[in-house]
Formats: sequence, structure tokens, C-alpha cells
Amino acid sequence: MKIEISLFGALRECEPDARLQLELADDSGVAGLRAALAAHAQSQWPAPRAGLLGKCALADERSILRDGDALPVDGRVAVLPPVSGG
Repeated sequence: MKIEISLFGALRECEPDARLQLELADDSGVAGLRAALAAHAQSQWPAPRAGLLGKCALADERSILRDGDALPVDGRVAVLPPVSGG
């Protein structure tokens, strides 16, 4: 299954067009996506940005995804970094 990942916040600069595509087995689930994304980040992104990934939420169009969830049928996922304000 091809997964299209949209990057937001500080991760936007890590990929051209703030998007990334990964190919995963259909039964990978969100935990599998998180692992594949972490492996990609470790090899392709600057260390501080790759480290930020562990604190990010993954979401589809309607909700935050948990590691035990199935991948969205449409294959579209967003990576949402933590937010702080003041």
C-alpha cells in the first residue's frame, strides 16, 4: 500500500513539497507506518528533526491515529508535531 504523508510544522522542511511517500504492506497498521517513517527520518533528515518525530501525532482526515489502528483506506496521513504557545 502506498502511503502519502503530509508534514507540518518543523518537519515541513525535511522533504520537498512537505510530502513523502512510503510503500508498506497492507497489514502494517499505524505502528508499521511509524517504524518505516522513523527509519526514513534517521537516514534522510537532520538529527534534531528525526528526533522530533517520536513526539509527533499521526492523523487521517478525521482523527488522531493510534499505533494499533489500521492505515487509512485512502493512504493519506499527516504528521503533526507538538505545539507550544505563549
